[in-house]
Amino acid sequence: MLNNCQVIGHLGRDPEMKYSANGDAFCVMNVASSEKWKDKSGQPQERTEWFRCIAYGRLAEVCGEYLHKGSLVYVSGSLNTRTYQNKDGVETKITELKMREMKILNSKQQSQNQSDSTQQSMPEPQSKSLNDMDDDIPF
Repeated sequence: MLNNCQVIGHLGRDPEMKYSANGDAFCVMNVASSEKWKDKSGQPQERTEWFRCIAYGRLAEVCGEYLHKGSLVYVSGSLNTRTYQNKDGVETKITELKMREMKILNSKQQSQNQSDSTQQSMPEPQSKSLNDMDDDIPF
C-alpha cells in the first residue's frame, strides 16, 4: 500500500498556527497548484487545485515561522479524509495532506519582496568553491 502525495504550489494565505489542548503545535495552510495548457484551438487554459495541508510538531513551527501568503513550497505527505460536524451541525468530510516534508522553493529575495510584514529569513547556506576545498581534503 502506498499513500503519498507531492505538491508544488503557492500558499493562498498565511499559515494558521494552532495548538491542541495538550499544547502540541499544528499548522494549517492551503497550497494552490496550477496546470497550464493550450486547448485544441490554441487558447491558453489553466486549472488550479487547492490542497489543505496540515503539519504537526516542529514542522508546524517551521511553517508558521518562515512561510507566508505567496510562498512557493514543495510539500509531501499522505492524504487523509476525516469527518467532522460543521457550525450548523452537518456532518462534513474533508481531505487533508498530512505533511511529512516541506521545502521552501522561493529565493530569499522573492520571500522578502512578497512579505508585507517584517520577518526573519532563513540563513543562506555557506558554500566553498572547489579551489577553496583543496586544503580541506584529508588525503
